Parts: sequence; structure tokens; C-alpha cells
Amino acid sequence: MEAMRVRLGAALLFVVLVVAFAGALALGEGLESLEIATSAGRHAFQVEIANTDASRERGLMDRRYMAADHGMLFEFDLDAPTSFWMKNTYIPLDMIFIARSGIVTRIVANAEPLSERAIPSGGPCAAVLELNGGAAASIGLKVGDKVRHPFFKP
Repeated sequence: MEAMRVRLGAALLFVVLVVAFAGALALGEGLESLEIATSAGRHAFQVEIANTDASRERGLMDRRYMAADHGMLFEFDLDAPTSFWMKNTYIPLDMIFIARSGIVTRIVANAEPLSERAIPSGGPCAAVLELNGGAAASIGLKVGDKVRHPFFKP
């Protein structure tokens, strides 16, 4: 009987820790600072990092909301053409394709939620930044602008 109580207590503690961890992620724990320099000035964002196959595959799927100053930075080991889609993604996103130097190489504005249409990078890139749809236009982002984050090499 005592062993069963210990196991039940351990299982309950595990569930509480898992729920707390998931809640921390939902509240923006583990975010990193990223800055975009445009002709209009510098713009700060807090981004989640997707740098594993699993995190890149999951991306922002199933999210119904993202704070205006948040995003997700997809980091790749090799510079290569890539493509994204919006399957199971409920919020419109701007996709910003970025060279290893941090220079913006392509911008796709307001990608259509839930679409399975491929969105190609248009050439090799080292990273893709996803922001809320309309964010790129609101900060005046253009191809050639600079993204600053420790992932990018000057």
C-alpha cells in the first residue's frame, strides 16, 4: 500500500512538472532577443529557436496567437534552398529568409494560414524568421536589411 502511494505521488509530481514546463513555454520562457535594423530604425523581437529537425518540423503549428513582438527563428546547419508551408498554422505569418551574414534575402508577407502550398526561399539561406503577418511591412523591412542575433556571423 505504501509503495503504491509513493508511485502515485511520483506520477502526480511528474504530471505537475510537465504541465509547468508546457505552461512556461506558452508564456514565452526560453525566448532569445533578436534585432532587425531597417531604414526606419532598430526593431526588437523575442524569438523561439527552432534548431533541431523536430522543432523545425513543428514550428508554429497549432498556435492561435503570438505576441506582436515575438517570432520563431529557424536555424539551419547548412546554407541551402529551403521551403516552408503553413499546414496546421492558424495565424498569418511573414516569412523572412536570411543569409548566414544576417542579411535578409527574401520576404514572404502574410502567408496564408493552413495552406499546404510550398513557400520557397528563392535561393540558399541559413535561417528563416517567422513573425506575425504584417510585421515586416510595419517595420519597413526590405531585402538587404540586417538581422542581428548570435546565430548570424558578421
